[in-house]
Amino acid sequence: MAKLLVEAAEKQSASSDTLLKVENLKKYFTIKNNQTVKSVDDISIEIKRGETFGLVGESGSGKSTLGKTIVGLQDPTEGRMFYNGADLSTLGRKEKAIANREMQIIFQDPHASLNPRMRVGDIIAEGIDAHGLAKGKERQERVYDLLERVGLRPEHARRYPHEFSGGQRQRIGIARALAVNPKFIVADEPISALDVSIQAQVINLLEDLREQEGLTYLFIAHDLGMVKHISDRIGVMYLGKMMELATSDDLFAEPLHPYTTALMSAIPVAKPGAAKRERIVLKGDPPSPVNPPSGCRFRTRCPHAMSICAEAIPAFREVQPEHWVACHLYNERNYT
Repeated sequence: MAKLLVEAAEKQSASSDTLLKVENLKKYFTIKNNQTVKSVDDISIEIKRGETFGLVGESGSGKSTLGKTIVGLQDPTEGRMFYNGADLSTLGRKEKAIANREMQIIFQDPHASLNPRMRVGDIIAEGIDAHGLAKGKERQERVYDLLERVGLRPEHARRYPHEFSGGQRQRIGIARALAVNPKFIVADEPISALDVSIQAQVINLLEDLREQEGLTYLFIAHDLGMVKHISDRIGVMYLGKMMELATSDDLFAEPLHPYTTALMSAIPVAKPGAAKRERIVLKGDPPSPVNPPSGCRFRTRCPHAMSICAEAIPAFREVQPEHWVACHLYNERNYT
């Protein structure tokens, strides 16, 4: 069965630069009183081989849920995911194990994501042991090499997580993800719990590793400036829906969706003397994902809302080359 995944990967590599394809993905949760939370609701994206795909949005938009579902930490409610051309839902046990090894995640909180009772060397080697990649001296040398690659020292393998700073712990988390030679990594807000002085170090490390290892990232974050710096393309989520998707340069040069425009207006202007952006303050709070608005999810806070926004869900359309948006302002009738 594993041979089928390899053949699919070879076929996909020859025919397309897409590493991961998500089609109409939904992830719903049932809470008390049998209410349904639509955390991810009908998302379709493609992530290209070797790129960093940024994902932004407010807390509760479904970013982290999407990332965790992609790497298999949560089962999707509906939809399909293709990795290297293979449908993940149809893979056998051995094929699934290979896909799981090649798709890893770096968690947001380096304090909570490392087992405090395990030594760092054993934390990093968990994946190595689980997949039977190395034993004995080879395993030890692999752990030492990984520590050095992320800017730590081999002797750190004998220590416990509480002996390290937040930035060092996040480096340990990165080493753990790299231990099984992944091709695709979900970086789930990997710098949000770190001091500002440490954030740039971790971002530079991720960029260096991408270059050295040929990695593909799904980079999830709140910081739009950091996402612009590291990402090739960016998707903007709101209340479980994808609002806009474009190359990093196009999105920042010409945001089309009113939600994206509001997010961009909140970015501080760093250059002295630069023209100030007009600050757009959204009214109200994001609606509950248990009972989202009809039609467009953003309409209750949108300054450009029309009657059709309450009646119909806007199509996610490519209105400019490689620039997609889900907004009735850009439907066939209003946009040329």
